Parts: sequence; structure tokens; C-alpha cells
Amino acid sequence: MGARYPYYLLADSREGQLKEAEVSRMETSTAPARGDIRQGFVYERVPHITLKSIANNAEVDVVWDKFQVDLEPLREKFNKALGKTWEEWEIPREADEKWPDLVKETHKQWWSHRIARQEEIDASIAAKAEFEYLYDKPFEDRKKVRVAGPFTVESLSPHRVLAVDENDELIDGQRGSVEQGGEESEFAQMILENLKTAGVQQAHKEDKIAFTSLTPWPGDLICAEGRYADGEKGSENRAGIFIGPEFGTVSRPDLVAAAREAGDADFDVLIACAFNYDAHSSEFDKLGRIPVLKARMNADLHMAEDLKNTGKGNLFVIFGEPDIDILDAGDGQIEVKINGVDVFHPNTGEVRSDGPEGIACWFVDTDYNEESFFVRQAYFLGANDPYKALKTTLKAEINEEAWDTLNSDTSRPFDKPTSGRIAVKVINHLGDEVMKVFKML
Repeated sequence: MGARYPYYLLADSREGQLKEAEVSRMETSTAPARGDIRQGFVYERVPHITLKSIANNAEVDVVWDKFQVDLEPLREKFNKALGKTWEEWEIPREADEKWPDLVKETHKQWWSHRIARQEEIDASIAAKAEFEYLYDKPFEDRKKVRVAGPFTVESLSPHRVLAVDENDELIDGQRGSVEQGGEESEFAQMILENLKTAGVQQAHKEDKIAFTSLTPWPGDLICAEGRYADGEKGSENRAGIFIGPEFGTVSRPDLVAAAREAGDADFDVLIACAFNYDAHSSEFDKLGRIPVLKARMNADLHMAEDLKNTGKGNLFVIFGEPDIDILDAGDGQIEVKINGVDVFHPNTGEVRSDGPEGIACWFVDTDYNEESFFVRQAYFLGANDPYKALKTTLKAEINEEAWDTLNSDTSRPFDKPTSGRIAVKVINHLGDEVMKVFKML
């Protein structure tokens, strides 16, 4: 919530219907407005004016007759005062200094009506002509202010895409090891180089996993073996490294298969590195004795050639499981309470908990359909007085009671979902996010 953005008139709103009627000079729509953004906005437009469109525009005659009621008496009065018989096109634009003041005032009134008539005729011609929408110029609603942080719209399939080679044989990009050639090998090698330098950052800086060595591993899914020191036990742990696709999403079956492979190879822990994980993978954090750490890779790693490998950036960050309680609110409704975030510490095998102060914001989809997350409730815990920051951004006083409903670790009561599932998405102060799905009986 760091910037002000314009709010645009929705086509499916009463204000939008009124604006559309004004621009197109048509009757106002009587259809019920639901505020559906999928119907688009009310846009500015550029007319394509032709002689045919002017000739077929019957409204021009209506406008002409309307103004003639005022123009004609003024013209006759003006001619009578000067002893002239001027037609419309003969009346001069500028008044003569020698004319009496009464004649000058009549002349001014006539030209005022004459200009107004031409402007209305021009507007009618422009409205009735064919036109092109300017989709980059929707009309603003200056009565509303939209406050948000910069955002992007991305689409990532939760399914793996398998390509085929020239012999119609399947190519599984995720199974390519570092020793194989081509772009997959180059991507994996680049990730391993940055992983060795930057390590894996967790919620606390002191919990950073710093590898003493990182070597290729001839596995199907595990492509490297990483070793890091256990500061408390004074021993060295072995981690299997699984790297997700460069463009795509890691699913739960991928993690299960990689964890089985790590167990067979006697690794102590599996570290998965990926740009995106699907919703169900967030529920998977251990297979037998093998803990599974899901490190989210920074999008900067897409710029492999331009990225300076300094080791100072948070390129690989593990964001733990959110600690969430589902409460009974009575009358068949439920509430969601977020207690904090649980983070696994690989050196000791312990799970450490942070309170709500470690969370920047969290969202609830009260009726999750297992395909897309829809923000139905949003809460901002924040830090450093977010209420004050919001007032500064809006440059206005904010209803403190309304803000308190958003600055909360407990959601508003809501009905049990018809889909049988709810989803909670939690984002920390580094921008890392994790989503957890709950089944409701």
C-alpha cells in the first residue's frame, strides 16, 4: 500500500452507464449494474467522420431547429437596428466600434448562440460517427482513490509441460541433470553457482544455510549434493538439491518423488529451489525422516547473464508454514486466526515460531475452488505504524475503526464454503509468500 493510482469508471456500474450515455449521446442503459470488472471500462474514443455519417445524422436537423428559435429573432432585431438585411453568413464576427451599445449586445448574444449551436452539432456528428476505442485511456472516476502497491499479472500453469524431440521422444526438462548439455544444463549450473555463493536465507539471518561444498549429483530429480555445517552438533549435514523448471511450477508429486530419491541416497534433508510452487505443495514438508525445505528463488535469477553473483541478495528464501487456527464463530460461521509463521531450522531439526509481527499481510479465500486464489478478505499487519503510512499515502484522515478491521490477526466471520475448502495466503516483509489450504467438514 505505497502509492495512489487513478480509479476508472467501470462499464458495469451506474456511473459508467451514465458516462457512456453522455459520450455516445444515447439513452442511459437500464440494465442492473453489478460492478463486474470483466465488462471493462468506459473508454475515450476517436470518431471516423465521413460525409455519409453527417448526411445520415438526423439529430443535426433537430439541433438546428432548436437553436433557430433563439437565433432568428436576434438576427431580425440586429438587422432592424442597423437597417440591414444580412443573412447568417453575412453577419461579421467582430462588432463595429461605431455601433450603439444595444446593437453590440444583440450581436454578442447572436454569436454566443451561433457558436453553441455549432459545438452541439459537432458533438452530435462525432457521437454518431463510427469510432475506435482508446483502450489505454479509460475515463477516471475522480470521486474515488485507489491505493495499492505496484503489481504484475502473471499466469503460470500448475502442470508440467513435456516437450518432444525430433524423434517424437518425450523430453522431461526437470529431469535433466547438470552434466547434460543444452539450456537446461546451463540454467541448473547457473542456479547452483548462485546457490553456493548466496546460500539459503530463512526468516532469521542467523538461520542462513551456508554451503561448504556443492557438487553435481547424478540423480533423476536431485541434481546436486550440498554440505553445510551443523553449528550446534559440530557435524556436517548432506542436503539433496532439487531445482525446479525455469518457467513453470513445482507440484507436490515432484517434491514427493525428489524426497524419495533423497531418502534412497541417504541425504539428511531435501532443499527444493523453484520460482513457484502449487497450492498443494505447501502442505508437504516431510517424507519419513527427510525434511523438505522449499526455497523460493528470486525472480532476479531469470537474468542469469546480467546478475552479479555477490552473495548479498536474498536469492533463495525459505518461508515456513503459517500457524493458523480455524475458530467456530457460531451460527454456522467460522473465523481464521493467524498466530504466526513456523520456520524449520535445519541445523537442529527444530521448528521455531514467529508471531504475527513477522507477517506483512495475509489474505483469505473463503471459498477456494482449487484452481485460482481469490482475495475475499485482506488484512495488513505490517510494521512501523502502517496506519500512519496509509494516511500519508492517501493524504487524508482514515476512519480508525475501519482500519482496525483490516489491521487484525483474526478474520471476520464468514459462512462455511460450498466448495468445502478455504485457502489462506501469507506474505512476509521480504515479499515471500506461502499458501495453505484447509478442508472444511
